[in-house]
Amino acid sequence: MERVGLVDREAVEAVESVHLTQLAAGERTSIQAFEIEPGATVPEHSHHHEQTGFVYEGELTFIGPDGEDTVVGPGDSFTIPPDEPHGAENRGDEVVRGVDIFAPPRPDPDWAQ
Repeated sequence: MERVGLVDREAVEAVESVHLTQLAAGERTSIQAFEIEPGATVPEHSHHHEQTGFVYEGELTFIGPDGEDTVVGPGDSFTIPPDEPHGAENRGDEVVRGVDIFAPPRPDPDWAQ
C-alpha cells in the first residue's frame, strides 16, 4: 500500500487561480486535489481518461460540449466521459475544493510539467 498525503505534494497553478495537486496513482486510477479561486476558469479541454470527482467546498459550474451548464456544490459528485470536451468556472465568492479521480491513471498530466 502507498500513502500520499496532501501535505506531501506541492500544488501546481495549472492555469491562473486553479491549483491542482497530483496525489496517489495506481495501476487503474489516479487522484488529484483541486482548489479553484473565485472568478477562475478552467478552459475547455478533453482527455482520454474518464474523470469522476467530488466537491466538498464551494460551487463549480461545468460547461459541457453543447454549452450546457452543470453546477456541482458541496456533497456533489460528477462523472465526465472520456474524450468529452469540458471546462469549468468558479462563479461564486468562495474557493472551490474537491478531488478528481482518473481512469486510466493520469500520473503525469500536462499541467504538472
